[in-house]
Amino acid sequence: MSAPRTIIVAGAGIGGLTASLALAAKGFRVINLEKAERLEEAGAGLQLSPNASRVLIDLGLAGRLAQCAIVPDAVTVMSARTGRALVRLPLGDAAGARAGAPYWVIHRADLQAALEAQVKAHPSIDLRLGCRFEDFANDVHGVSIGQRCRAERNQESALALIGADGIWSTVRGQLFPSTQPRFSGLIAWRGTVKAKALPQRDALAGVQLWMGPDAHLVVYPISGGRLVNLVAIVADDWRREGWSAPGDARDIQRRFAAAGWASAARLLIDSVENWKRWALFAMPDGGVWTAGSTALLGDAAHGMLPFAAQGAGMAIEDAAVLAKCLGESHGADASDAALPVAASLQRYAQARSTRVARVQRLARQNGGIYHLKGPIALARDLAMQALGGERLLARQNWIYDWRA
Repeated sequence: MSAPRTIIVAGAGIGGLTASLALAAKGFRVINLEKAERLEEAGAGLQLSPNASRVLIDLGLAGRLAQCAIVPDAVTVMSARTGRALVRLPLGDAAGARAGAPYWVIHRADLQAALEAQVKAHPSIDLRLGCRFEDFANDVHGVSIGQRCRAERNQESALALIGADGIWSTVRGQLFPSTQPRFSGLIAWRGTVKAKALPQRDALAGVQLWMGPDAHLVVYPISGGRLVNLVAIVADDWRREGWSAPGDARDIQRRFAAAGWASAARLLIDSVENWKRWALFAMPDGGVWTAGSTALLGDAAHGMLPFAAQGAGMAIEDAAVLAKCLGESHGADASDAALPVAASLQRYAQARSTRVARVQRLARQNGGIYHLKGPIALARDLAMQALGGERLLARQNWIYDWRA
């Protein structure tokens, strides 16, 4: 039995939980299906620029997130060759005031815990852990969803199904079976270290982006500054699915030593004892979005390379736009002349595809720029210094100033 305005969301990651909150805020009853028995976010840190943080703030999460998020003072671009700073893109409170929302760095687990607590406190959201989405079919109510909660299989009708189940989406596999993510030829190594264990004397107050030949390194504080998150990107043909395969610290240390990286960067890498790695896959530019009463969001729709720091941000934006499109036609305050669900979901896809494609291209281009070598890398460094941090940061305004 399902209420007329019930929407089922498959997946309780960052995108799925945000979508549940955004849809509930528009008057929908939401059932959130998650196959895991408990939410344990894979990964370590992420960056939430103002386009994403303002959505979370509007959903009432400011208090919860302010306790664990950090406002970095800048993004400092570092030379792997010399170990020196090339340019500093100023963030901090001034940049947040300009954008109307903060730039945060945060532990993924802290963000997911805040979202989960908000979801569980909402009377219109039913979060079902240990419940796996299995299949769907159109029916008179909109869509009928098959789910398996532990050993028991159930069928439930809803107005719409939203697939927020990640890069290896089961929903997408049934909706668009011929569209699959493609391996990028890159893998990411991630690890965390206690801030007090770092070799540098001063506390890390912002994001460091180290650029080197065929590799780059991103470093920033999380968990209230107690931990530091490191992500190293290198070329590799290892392409196993998943997010948390163990990595041998000696392997990543040898790679950066052999490439002649500056000692300061190598000391950062050497400080991490336990590394995890994941192969970087990406969806085609523009993503795949919707058919009938079913739609995708986040990595399920448009998984992208992480080199624009917008993977989570785009999923959060998707959630806000999806809720807006459905709410205008089917929410508690919608008119009697509501659009069919399929038409509302098409509006959502049209509103998102061009922007997402642009961010996907930017991420891919950034990766190429970060990994330059030889004379062209020197030309890149000189060009960045000539432009300066303020102008480089202003190039991101089209991302940061977005509003649903």
